[in-house]
Amino acid sequence: MSTLLLTGFYVSLLAVLYIGLSINIIRLRRRFKIGIGSGENELLTKAIRVHGNFSEYVPLAVILLACYEINGASAIMVHAVGSILVLGRVLHSIGLNKTVGVSQQRVFGMLSTFLVILVLSIENIRFFIFN
Repeated sequence: MSTLLLTGFYVSLLAVLYIGLSINIIRLRRRFKIGIGSGENELLTKAIRVHGNFSEYVPLAVILLACYEINGASAIMVHAVGSILVLGRVLHSIGLNKTVGVSQQRVFGMLSTFLVILVLSIENIRFFIFN
């Protein structure tokens, strides 16, 4: 029976990052006394988008990672894509918090997220076809 030990590790790291992004929004809401929405506050708008972007991409990547691991992927490959995903999401958060424009961290973060989703999709399709 296969477990999701490695996926669980990476999901846990991502969960800690998610909580940090959430706390940042709460901190800014309290600081600027904005209960809902962004009140057109640029800092809060950025924080909400960083959190939203994370929430939009990470669940799909995690589902793909779990499928990949449970279907018999090598531990090295799970670690490779899991660590790229975590690093990419951290860098994306840093980059978007710096500027709403283009930054190296933001670009690397999104490209690495897309790469992980693409690689995991291809690998899961490959497992389906050849097993």
